[in-house]
Amino acid sequence: MGKTMGNDFRKRFLRNRMAVAGSVIVLFLFCVSLLAPWFAPYDPNAIDLKNVLAPPSGGHPFGTDPLGRDVLSRMIWGAGISLKVGFVATGIAILIGTILGALAGYYGRWADALIMRFVDVMLCFPTFFLILAVIAILEPSIWNIMIVIGLTGWMGVTRLVRADFIALRERDFVLAARAVGAGDLRIIFRHILPNAMASVLVTATLGVAGAILTESALSFLGIGVQPPTPSWGNILTAGKDNIDIAWWLSLYPGLAILITVLGYNLLGEGIRDALDPRLRR
Repeated sequence: MGKTMGNDFRKRFLRNRMAVAGSVIVLFLFCVSLLAPWFAPYDPNAIDLKNVLAPPSGGHPFGTDPLGRDVLSRMIWGAGISLKVGFVATGIAILIGTILGALAGYYGRWADALIMRFVDVMLCFPTFFLILAVIAILEPSIWNIMIVIGLTGWMGVTRLVRADFIALRERDFVLAARAVGAGDLRIIFRHILPNAMASVLVTATLGVAGAILTESALSFLGIGVQPPTPSWGNILTAGKDNIDIAWWLSLYPGLAILITVLGYNLLGEGIRDALDPRLRR
């Protein structure tokens, strides 16, 4: 049955051209980030004051920044930073949201009421402004950014996992496991959670796109990844300061963020449609 479901999933996924396009974009970004030392034509932090704000050319296909650094090289290295932030932050959010959602959905009653009221309180705060406030207090660093984004992005996962657990906890296979003496932890992690992972997988894929977008926004505002570490967001900051004379500093990183977020969104929607045939267009 598992093999048959896997084959059905693969066929439905491959028939969705937009999902395949999204997976190609994501795979390309992975390759670029992993092979950055070989793909990047220059050291991303090498300063060349003779080529300050040089326009795109054969030697510098994406031009240079105000310090003469090659923009293409910085964008290639910045891809790894963006993916690292996206995956670590989303992993933290998924871990917290899955545990809390599982406890709320499985036990119900006071556990459900307590956890969901906490979720409601967290949802009252504008997430981005909460991140801004915390980052402004802490020292801006890539690790602080990943942790803060993860700690402020678990509420939607909690609600989703809770709904799945409520729907699954009275199924026959759960009742059978309980009848043979299985403990709560075994039922939660061995029987119910694997059946709820499809929704979690889709949420995680879409969450990576959101985390990358948040990191880029924070770096653009100057409280994210700090120079000289390359980031698409801080390249955009240089573009903002030189928009009249260096259009390439805004165009290329902006397109990179757009294509990356689009790729993850297309991949997530493709996985969702393939896992649930009723959602196919």
